Amino acid sequence: MFYHVKELQFNARVSQPDPRFARLLLEQFGGGNGELKAAMQYFTQAFTCRQPHPDKYDMLMDIATEEFSHLEIVGATIQMLLGGVNGELKDAAEKDELSTLLDGQAAKDQYVHEAMVNPQFAIVNGGGPALTDSNGNPWTAAYVNANGDLTVDMRSNMAAESRAKIVYEYLLKFTDDPYVKDTLKFLMTREVAHYQMFEAALATIQPNFPPGILQGEPQYSNLYFNMSQDGNASAPWNQGKSSQLGEEWTYVADPIQTVRDTAGLTDLNPENAQKRSAQDVKEAEKKLGEIRKEEIDAAVPASENQWSSYPGTLS
Repeated sequence: MFYHVKELQFNARVSQPDPRFARLLLEQFGGGNGELKAAMQYFTQAFTCRQPHPDKYDMLMDIATEEFSHLEIVGATIQMLLGGVNGELKDAAEKDELSTLLDGQAAKDQYVHEAMVNPQFAIVNGGGPALTDSNGNPWTAAYVNANGDLTVDMRSNMAAESRAKIVYEYLLKFTDDPYVKDTLKFLMTREVAHYQMFEAALATIQPNFPPGILQGEPQYSNLYFNMSQDGNASAPWNQGKSSQLGEEWTYVADPIQTVRDTAGLTDLNPENAQKRSAQDVKEAEKKLGEIRKEEIDAAVPASENQWSSYPGTLS
């Protein structure tokens, strides 16, 4: 159940209309890294963990609802940036303010070029925001990532918050309005906060690497293929131990010859001894699969099921 409180979460204000920046800000209203995408992503992800992981369900629904609040802030800011466009488009007077402003072809061209950069504001949306990105591409559910595995979803969410944060950072460079800057900084900072929440949630799921249940084949997990002709940089991602599995990286200097010599890597004998054997992998997969299954089985009733509890009904 959603309950709408009419006050915005943050006191969004603008100093003056700016249709140009309103177009840019559409990116966070209906774009691929925007607030609606985040709200729908976390909202969708929440369903699979409602019963087995009620704490994660609570977090996802809280953040999803806050993202809807942010969508309202962005939409309100866009509307204010559009100023009197809505009213003037509906004024049938022969010499209204807009007509005066656009007196002469040069003035009209200037207005179209500088102010009404997004023609949809004038000819489709009637002076209001729409669920599109800054180029008018409609919002799509294809933006949403929900894979049904909490370790995957939490990592997707951390990436989503990172992308949204950097878009706000870029947007700040294109407005001089101090009030708008305050709003963007608030929204940007909440992305940083949400990132840390998802990071903390991921840390409570153990083990959480690799994502899912299957562990990966030991003979391939420590290989670094030198796929570039020049450079051959030495760095933590191809020398020393891997960050998660603790395996010694094997640097394959000549991938083409290695593939040929090993029948397409099927006869591969890694130079560095692996900490994990094939048997270790099978045991880890079986153990983790049982743990994940028990979590779900213990939370989901075998017969009648009810999502919520109400007075006088199933608990």
